[in-house]
Amino acid sequence: QVQLEESGGGLVQAGGSLTLSCAASGQAFRRYTLAWFRQAPGKLREFLAAINSDSTTTYYGDSVKGRFTISRDNAKMTGSLQMNDLRPDDTATYYCTADWSWTIPTMLNGDMDYWGKGTLVTISS
Repeated sequence: QVQLEESGGGLVQAGGSLTLSCAASGQAFRRYTLAWFRQAPGKLREFLAAINSDSTTTYYGDSVKGRFTISRDNAKMTGSLQMNDLRPDDTATYYCTADWSWTIPTMLNGDMDYWGKGTLVTISS
């Protein structure tokens, strides 16, 4: 069992940066894939980035590739999403998730085992 809690959301001007954090509970966290998703009002949930259990592999969605960086610290039971060059269309609620497997279709479909409650990011133009 893993519980996840996001933090770090807020209001940022376009072109700015923001780092989201994900605090996890449950020792099994270090064996899970960690991924970030977002959902904007009226839009479908979108996969953003994933990192495997030992941080040797990452995978990014096309819309954030080159702007966002995912990382994790298993010793601290945390994950992070560094977001640069933010745009108004990055406005959304951002979710931290975890899953036992590293399976791209699973991640792209959002079929993750555990979800946080989300943190709101608003980008002003």
